[in-house]
Order: sequence, then C-alpha cells, then structure tokens
Amino acid sequence: MRSKIVAGNWKMNKNLQETIYLVEDIASKLADTSAEVMVAPTFVNLSAAVSALESSKIEVVAQNMHFAESGAYTGEISAGMLKAIGIQSVIIGHSERRAYFGETDELLSKKVKAALENNLRVIFCFGEELADRQSGNHFTVVESQLKNALFSLSTGDWKNIVLAYEPVWAIGTGETASPEQAQEMHAFVRKTVAEGFNQGIADDVTILYGGSVKPGNAVEIFAKPDVDGGLIGGAALKTDDFLAIVNAI
Repeated sequence: MRSKIVAGNWKMNKNLQETIYLVEDIASKLADTSAEVMVAPTFVNLSAAVSALESSKIEVVAQNMHFAESGAYTGEISAGMLKAIGIQSVIIGHSERRAYFGETDELLSKKVKAALENNLRVIFCFGEELADRQSGNHFTVVESQLKNALFSLSTGDWKNIVLAYEPVWAIGTGETASPEQAQEMHAFVRKTVAEGFNQGIADDVTILYGGSVKPGNAVEIFAKPDVDGGLIGGAALKTDDFLAIVNAI
C-alpha cells in the first residue's frame, strides 16, 4: 500500500520567525488525515521547525544535501548533519537545482546513494522542460532521468524512494499539466519502474505531482489513480491554501 503524501517545498522563503509562525499555524489547524504531511523550510530554519513540530505529525524535510559526509565543500550540508537534527527525508533533484546549479543525473545518483546509506528517505524529482513537451520528447527525457539516477539501486532501496514528477513548464508559471497529462506521465513512470525492477516495486512506490498545484485543482489531480499526492511550491507558504490541498487527498 503506497503512501499518500503532501509535501510543501518552501524554497528560499521565510525567515526564522516566519518559519516558526507558519509551521505552528499549519500544525494547529491540520485536521485528521491519512496522508503524510511534510514541510521543507530552508536549511537555517530546519532545526527550529523540527523543535516547533515535535508533538505534531508533520514531518520536516530538507530541500537538498551534498553527497559527501564531510570535507572541503564550502556552504554544503551532509546527510549526517541532517540526521543529527532530526531530519529523516530529503528532496533531491528539484528542477531548480538542475537548472540553476547545474546538477546532473550523475551527481544526483551520488546524492541519492549517500542519502540512502544514511537511512534518509529520498523524494526524487524529475520532469521535462517545455521544449521537450512540445517536441514530444517528454517520455524519453523522464525515462532517462529515472534510469540514470535510480536504476543502479537495489530493489531494497526502493522502500525509501518517493518519486515527484514536476513538468518544469508548470513550476511557478501558473500553468498546470492537466489531470490527464499528469496521470499519463505517472502511469508511464510506474511502467518504467516495473520494467526496470518489478511490478511490486512499481505498485508500491509513491509518485507525487509537482507543478502549480492549488486548492482549486488539487482534488481533480489527486483523483487520478497513479497520482499519490503533491510536491507543493507557492501554495505551501499559506496555511489555508496548503491545508486545502492536504484535505484534497
């Protein structure tokens, strides 16, 4: 039985005081839900968020990490550092990391392996750009991203993998893949995993949709059979919007 997850990726937003206020506000208003609820504040506010949510069911996750355990990597954060402050999950491969910081499939493969070796759950992001969609190359791009970064894993590793499909053309643009487009890609991803590993892993892996999910479209998107929740950007920064999306599960 795969998990239902709604994860809020806060990106580079909210200072310390704003972070504490927002996580406490979300926690105080969160209704009972069968979904896993996650928030991903910036690195400097992770520890404070963990403390603020200590008695809550909301999980605090990291937005990124380095593949090395320590060393001369100025400005970077290791898996061990995240574990030491109570972080259990990390987002790897977000399209903004790929686009703005040049993260390649090879680098992301190293990050995924380092996270798994430290018993962190990985939320692995992938997705095509607008030119790929327009040229009909979107399935090939997604298949390549998955195979290059994840297909050297063992079957046992997949219990700690969550997939997050994010069509790059729908992130922060106000554009959203239609529910049918999201379902088509999620079904393709599940088929690709089944062919690379086995049907059991494909059936069990949680696949999230990320790309301008809002309260107004979440119900329709989440109703699709292969969509197991969302990786939420801008709407995660407003309590009412984020909880409306959680309730849409």
